[in-house]
Amino acid sequence: MNRVLLLYPEFPNTFWSFKHALKFVRKRAALPPLGLLTVAAMLPDAWEKRLIDLNVTTLHEADLAWAELVLVSGMIAQRDSARALIARCRAAGKTVVAGGPLFTSEHAEFAGVDHFILNEAELTLPEFLRDFAAGQAKPLYTAEGFPSLQNTPVPLWKLADLRRYGSMSLQYSRGCPFDCEFCDVTAKFGHRSRTKSATQVLAELDALAAAGWRGPVFFVDDNFIGNKRKLREELLPALSAWQRQRRHRFSFYTEASINLADDERLTRAIVEAGFDAVFIGIETPEEAGLAECNKQQNRGRNMLDDIKRLQRSGLEVQGGFIVGFDSDTLSIFRRQSEFIQQSGIVTAMVGMLTALPGTKLFERLQREGRLLGPSSGNNVDGTTNFLPRMDLQALRDGYRNLMATLYAPGPYYRRVRTFLREFRPPQVGLRFDPKAYVAFIRSAVGLGLIGRERFQYWKLLAWTLFRRPWLLRMAVTFAIYGHHFRRCAEALAK
Repeated sequence: MNRVLLLYPEFPNTFWSFKHALKFVRKRAALPPLGLLTVAAMLPDAWEKRLIDLNVTTLHEADLAWAELVLVSGMIAQRDSARALIARCRAAGKTVVAGGPLFTSEHAEFAGVDHFILNEAELTLPEFLRDFAAGQAKPLYTAEGFPSLQNTPVPLWKLADLRRYGSMSLQYSRGCPFDCEFCDVTAKFGHRSRTKSATQVLAELDALAAAGWRGPVFFVDDNFIGNKRKLREELLPALSAWQRQRRHRFSFYTEASINLADDERLTRAIVEAGFDAVFIGIETPEEAGLAECNKQQNRGRNMLDDIKRLQRSGLEVQGGFIVGFDSDTLSIFRRQSEFIQQSGIVTAMVGMLTALPGTKLFERLQREGRLLGPSSGNNVDGTTNFLPRMDLQALRDGYRNLMATLYAPGPYYRRVRTFLREFRPPQVGLRFDPKAYVAFIRSAVGLGLIGRERFQYWKLLAWTLFRRPWLLRMAVTFAIYGHHFRRCAEALAK
């Protein structure tokens, strides 16, 4: 028997951490470490397992003393925390095993790791476990190709304290059919969308429900509509039936490409299954920028109309935007601001272009001698890792001003009202929710009484109460989100 400690490094405060927003609902982190919990389910049943997510709890010396083996996973944004964590484990004399996106991209940069398990665990973890049991484990495990997901197990949710998280997560597919120059998804997971069966997805939802979860669930797929046929014919009907059979419906959200707006029937099925939000990579309203990064699915479209169509269907569109393409001029900051305000995209993640290892952008910039160093992994921290065509200081200043403008109380709250005018959810009501009530009380004090946005806060709530009363809870949520986004924007100026 082995006692294994699964460690998840701490994230810095980022746009998606929702650190400042989660305080209003007394949560510690937005999402649990889905990858580690899935790997935990792939380890031998006889092993004792503990999860320490440093985003919600503390690693104590007693935890390290208990462990015989330590597994660390993480993403590029967690690089510094992972390095410190590995050093601490080594100092305690522990055998350290590392895997996940960070180490798949940068394993050569990490000393102190005994065994690297790279790529997808379905391929490399079984080989490591066999060698480890025989006392012959190698320092490095890699694999070519991409595994089927048909045997990927249900995450071991019993290891996580679900009460500490704002949302749960679930993965239906890996891979994306597109080939955007800056994106590392296809380098890691391929162009073919590999999916789990509907039965597997329902088993994961059943496990979450059995664990007592009643909140939102994020389908973490990089492109949920990568395989439209299987989605339409298999998963969505099963999800809709599962929701109808339950007293407590789950709300889902996910990521997809803009061409979802072309398929009204698929959009309607997604909403009927319980999805109420979708993140879409808009990137830029400039055709030259879209051509440069090979964002073919966005080219030649009226993306404002696409966004409004999805909003009216019952999906909140969250958007990713980029500045710093070679074709960008100083006018890009005004163009991005105008587009975002007109679209009513409340959650607009704007980042400076960065080059991730394994991407075509990274390879091109390396050939051109323009790389400056590794990416921070946090594309909203006001940094880039290459020399842009635009003056670097002008890019930084323009980016900071853009973020400050977008999340200043006036523009932000106007954008919320723009969205609420368009949004048409299929089910409306004012069902009492104790957690929502607590969030309202805390926001009324923190934002409505002492916040500098208090005028806009009460104006939004009054407008919603008289114009869209069934969306009052959403208005409060956006007010809380705005507080977090504003804090992130303010940090850029320091």
